[in-house]
Amino acid sequence: MKSIWRILILCSVIISIIGFFTWQVLFPVDGISNMATDMKPNTDINSNVTSTKMTYGRFLEYLDMGWIKRVDLYDNSRTAIVEALSPELGNRPQRIRVEIPAGASQLIVKLKEYNVDFDAHPPKTDSFIFTLLSNLLVPTIFVAGLIFLFQRSNNFPGGPGQAMSFGKSKARFQMDANTGVAFNDVAGIEEAKEEFEEVVSFLKQPEKFTVVGAKIPKGVLLVGPPGTGKTLLAKAIAGEAGVPFFSISGSEFVEMFVGVGASRVRDLFKKAGENSPCIIFIDEIDAVGRQRGAGVGGGNDEREQTLNQLLTEMDGFQGNTGIIVIAATNRVDVLDSALLRPGRFDRQVTVNPPDALGRLEILKVHAKNKRLDESVKLQNIAQRTPGFAGADLANLLNEAAILTARREKPAITNDEVNAAVDRVIAGLEGAPLLDSKSKRLIAYHEVGHAIVGSLLKSHDEVQKVTLIPRGSARGLTWFTPGEDQSLVSRSQLLARIIGTLGGRAAEAVIFGDEEITTGASNDLQQVTNLARQMVTRFGMSNIGPVALESSSAGQPVFLGGGLPKGPEFGGGVADRIDDQVREIIKYCESQAITIMEDNRVALDLLVDILIDKETIDGDEFRSVLSQYTELPIKRDTYISQL
Repeated sequence: MKSIWRILILCSVIISIIGFFTWQVLFPVDGISNMATDMKPNTDINSNVTSTKMTYGRFLEYLDMGWIKRVDLYDNSRTAIVEALSPELGNRPQRIRVEIPAGASQLIVKLKEYNVDFDAHPPKTDSFIFTLLSNLLVPTIFVAGLIFLFQRSNNFPGGPGQAMSFGKSKARFQMDANTGVAFNDVAGIEEAKEEFEEVVSFLKQPEKFTVVGAKIPKGVLLVGPPGTGKTLLAKAIAGEAGVPFFSISGSEFVEMFVGVGASRVRDLFKKAGENSPCIIFIDEIDAVGRQRGAGVGGGNDEREQTLNQLLTEMDGFQGNTGIIVIAATNRVDVLDSALLRPGRFDRQVTVNPPDALGRLEILKVHAKNKRLDESVKLQNIAQRTPGFAGADLANLLNEAAILTARREKPAITNDEVNAAVDRVIAGLEGAPLLDSKSKRLIAYHEVGHAIVGSLLKSHDEVQKVTLIPRGSARGLTWFTPGEDQSLVSRSQLLARIIGTLGGRAAEAVIFGDEEITTGASNDLQQVTNLARQMVTRFGMSNIGPVALESSSAGQPVFLGGGLPKGPEFGGGVADRIDDQVREIIKYCESQAITIMEDNRVALDLLVDILIDKETIDGDEFRSVLSQYTELPIKRDTYISQL
């Protein structure tokens, strides 16, 4: 609606300008206007108009001959309309226009001398007020229109009515936030939800807490990996609280002008104080709250000024009552320590990726508007997707729905779900490989991974083996990881290294060392990194339980740390680390080769089946392998050895 009014006002200004100049042309204010009216052709004598011209010399000759009967002088005696009657003109009265030179000052005397009737017509003049108004009308309308448009433009810095106000806050304000999201729409993060339900209840029923002397937290910091539902939880708070809600991104405080960020922080908290109790939500607060003085050459002064103002507003001398600041970040390690202390952010709520039960609840939320086939079990999908965050699960069901529509099916089936899982994890499906030596070599490589993983008790179960390319991989072996991946034992780490080397071991056993390909380059990078962590971070080597490298080793300077430090150990220890890494990898390689040599018959048979079918699921794979060797029982109950 506002845009329509701006367009109408701009059009009216343009029409006013055009109308003014048109009026000046049609209704001029000088004396020539009367004469111009007198000069219309083909009119009679009484119309006072002529189209005939005569030179001044010829006019004087007519005057001497007595043929001039009347003279009308215009434009300060510069132009004359004469009435002449002569034999040359057919003895008919004619009106003729004569341009009188500037030096002809004796014309009046001559007219009196020849007794010619003459009359002088002075130029028409308007009043001073009318002239002034006519000259100021157009500029006034134009300038006023421009000022109004600048002030009402939403694209102008500062917003409507705030011309050139760079320091005004860009926070989006909602008196009664209607985000369309409630706590019922948030699943899989029950602990975090309980924390914020308590905040909402304090805002709705403050007397319940104040009667026992409780104070509401000034700030709550949401911490967690991307996609875990931090922003979604903030939207649910806004929808449930029923109080004014300010939302802004941390990057919106940052500007190229010095002092703008701090000014926006002051303006934000000023507006929040006028509408307290209220909630301020700052998304991606690490953009403005990074550690001061970090990086090469110190920090950015403008960003630090903004952070200092934020620290003061949250817990300074004046203080702010009734304002709850909720912030979200996935980089809590780079935040300034002064920002994290109690009194500013009293609580840190960690939003971790959900477990199997949490994933099931998330799938139920996102499956409300999806048409699922009866054969699709959300519990099975939850078991197959360990490590998936809420955003990943939502994307998975959306990809399945897209595939269903593409295949023109009435509902989502297990085929679409499986294809969606593969696409989300590994990428787009490529064209099948042609029968060749390369295809057989890839088949041996993938089956080698699967056999080693199936025969190691501490390794994850095989989900499926496929020769269908996805992304940059020409073949894939899928494993179903265990639920609890936060704590990993030494046997599990060794099993991962052995399983990763299983593909290279199969190539060496079948084709010889001379035919080993570059397909295991990524596998070697993974096992080297894992073995080094076992030695330097986990204390799982002959060096002993010593942490030789911190988790932040190799972290770039610009991510919040200081200048890189040298190794925390001597050169002799570095050599021992390299020796231990090579020893671990060599041991795991020998174990993988032994497993391949002991199961050569099953290896060849499974490769033939894989080349024929191109995909073998985990159950079929284990069924064939169990005919040639005994499979270990995995994931049994732990019994203490004490």
